[in-house]
Amino acid sequence: MSIAKPLPHDAARLHVTGTARYIDDIPVPAGCLHLAFGVSPVAHGWITKLDLDPVRRAPGVVAVLTAADLPGANDVSPSVHDEPLLSDGSVHYVGQPVFLVVATSHLAARKAARLAGIACDEETPVLSVDDALAADSRLEPPVTWEKGDAEAALAAAPRRVEGVMELGGQEHFYLEGQAALALPQEGGDMVVHASSQHPTEIQHKVAHALGMPMNAVRVEVRRMGGGFGGKESQGNALAVACAVAARLTGRACKMRYDRDDDMTITGKRHDFRIAYRAGFDGDGRLLSVIFEQFARCGWAMDLSMPVADRAMLHADNAYHLPAARITSHRLRTNTQSATAFRGFGGPQGMVGIERVIDHVAHALGRDPAGIRRANYYADDPEAGGCPPPAPPGDISGKKKVQTTPYGMEVEDCVIGAITEALLESSDYRARRAEIARWNAGSPVLKRGIALTPVKFGISFTLTHLNQAGALVHLYQDGSIHMNHGGTEMGQGLFQKVAQVAAARFGQPPDAVKITATDTGKVPNTSATAASSGSDLNGMAVKAACDKITARLAEFLAAEHQTTPDRVAFRDGAVFVGEERLDFAAVAERAYRARVPLSATGFYATPKITWDRVAGRGRPFFYFAYGAAVTEAVIDTLTGEYRMLRADILHDAGASLNPALDMGQVEGGFVQGAGWLTTEELVWDERGRLATHAPSTYKIPACSDRPEIFNAALWDRGRNREDTIYRSKAVGEPPLMLGISALMALSDAVAACGDGHLYPGLDAPATPERVLAAVARQREGVA
Repeated sequence: MSIAKPLPHDAARLHVTGTARYIDDIPVPAGCLHLAFGVSPVAHGWITKLDLDPVRRAPGVVAVLTAADLPGANDVSPSVHDEPLLSDGSVHYVGQPVFLVVATSHLAARKAARLAGIACDEETPVLSVDDALAADSRLEPPVTWEKGDAEAALAAAPRRVEGVMELGGQEHFYLEGQAALALPQEGGDMVVHASSQHPTEIQHKVAHALGMPMNAVRVEVRRMGGGFGGKESQGNALAVACAVAARLTGRACKMRYDRDDDMTITGKRHDFRIAYRAGFDGDGRLLSVIFEQFARCGWAMDLSMPVADRAMLHADNAYHLPAARITSHRLRTNTQSATAFRGFGGPQGMVGIERVIDHVAHALGRDPAGIRRANYYADDPEAGGCPPPAPPGDISGKKKVQTTPYGMEVEDCVIGAITEALLESSDYRARRAEIARWNAGSPVLKRGIALTPVKFGISFTLTHLNQAGALVHLYQDGSIHMNHGGTEMGQGLFQKVAQVAAARFGQPPDAVKITATDTGKVPNTSATAASSGSDLNGMAVKAACDKITARLAEFLAAEHQTTPDRVAFRDGAVFVGEERLDFAAVAERAYRARVPLSATGFYATPKITWDRVAGRGRPFFYFAYGAAVTEAVIDTLTGEYRMLRADILHDAGASLNPALDMGQVEGGFVQGAGWLTTEELVWDERGRLATHAPSTYKIPACSDRPEIFNAALWDRGRNREDTIYRSKAVGEPPLMLGISALMALSDAVAACGDGHLYPGLDAPATPERVLAAVARQREGVA
């Protein structure tokens, strides 16, 4: 059986030999044109003069388009139609597209775009959280969800802490930049090749821009060179621009951003300010937590509403909060419209509660790992967790179900068991004691260690997106052709789903042909996001395959005068009782008997109900769990640091492919640690992004990974819910394992003081911030 085998990525050989085909590699027809945006030089204002004559006279320019030239809707927003393709006269951030250049080459288009004369009546931009609060600049009114009476519980708590932390954003930095190619067809139809996580949204936006129904637009996505959420909505502008230009010129049109343009134009992870007040008892058990989350959303809505919602939904992480109030402020600023990024707001919410737990431990002079364990949701033994101790005097034997701040019962918790296993395998306790002794004798270098957990909800919080379709063909020679609505961005989704198809037919994985995601084959697809790719598309492919095998079983049962339940597909063959039949021969006979050998499959996630206005319901099908221990060392003279060791234990359920899942776990940790340490986005006082290239924006390199890196999948993992082969999603949850790196640095900084002042380390914890935090510790001044 192909399930649970550590098979390589289906395109691994193509990747390493440089022969995997991306958008910019697709052969284009003769006369293909190339596009570039001319962008706003100011962050906020009105265009008073737009001189495009120098652009039109530039070598190679075929056309220059403004909003007035567009044939249909001037809209590329994924949500509330507040994001025009080209400026309507107002400008809202430096880098906003104002006009579109169509030229004979990529370089000619880019050069010409810089020749325009743009004069603006400039207004004072709203750039920071403080600016937005002062101007009351919001995308929507504040949202508050509450469990119990948080203020009363806080007032009654024996001990209290409070604080504020800043969390920076993050550039996606996918290896393949944003790109699209539009090919005009007969009758005005359009074929679009896009580097997109959401082909149906591309189809929808292109159709509206051309004033055509969706059936006139076909979108194909074979693969992306990385996405991380940055290609969920940000590719709309390129695809629509290409389609509009192709319609107007009658020629194929291609557009790709250079790295500087990509970073300047596209949205990032939302940066947050999180204010907290928490009450707790003498053992460190939380009694009440009150959060205020301030999300800097940029100039347009994009996906900020669900991102901010998910930050609220993960404000508890793995901790049971008896009373809680979470208020979210969605602030509008004159910066790039912040967008989806791996974790989709969940990481920001989790960092907030991890800061609270760390602060409580510091106030009590206790090991933070112990405080974390004392506040965990109770494990569920049926899911593989540790049995919770019965309360004193409780002889009922009934399970006490705990609920999240939004009222969802936590029935599948295994974080206690994972933590115990990781504490043992990482030798955490002995290492923490050894680090304390080492720090006492080391005045310059200080080490720190931290354990942090992950509990991440799996499902789209917009309920109708939790659906998927698939199309499977069995050919008469026994080969299998598979298509589904998910997109491949390097994560291995295609390989996993092919393994599902192979398992249902009892064939080896190489018998299954994986084809590009195509809106002409599977319609109305959801974005490959929310870690739902394998869950949704795996189940849809299973449904399609099972239809075909059921038909074959009925055919063979009639042929052999037996019942369908005696027909089995396994070991590369078909078995009728004990008789082994060649699979290809069965397919050939079924074809000649006019048995239909093609089927569609559909899946809709069950059990989900969610009222976002009330902040109540079950927004997630299940939770994914994991934990990480990270050790770091800092140089107190410079603020520089190194990650010395990371130990990770992650729950992937019954893994469909352990090799691919391990890649997601290791890569997710590094990306999460990068967000919280080295990846700093900086805007100047005029709203210009200063960190718009690899020279100024520091993503983790190979040398930044921990010197000792131990990662493992939890060997007791199994999803209690009926997911595809009881697996669990593993795309987003591992990113939050990187929170342990920030907490390890905070622990090292704390070792520089006398224990009275909490370090309060903001993120990203750059060497400059670490050095400043060390100075505060030594001076004893917050």
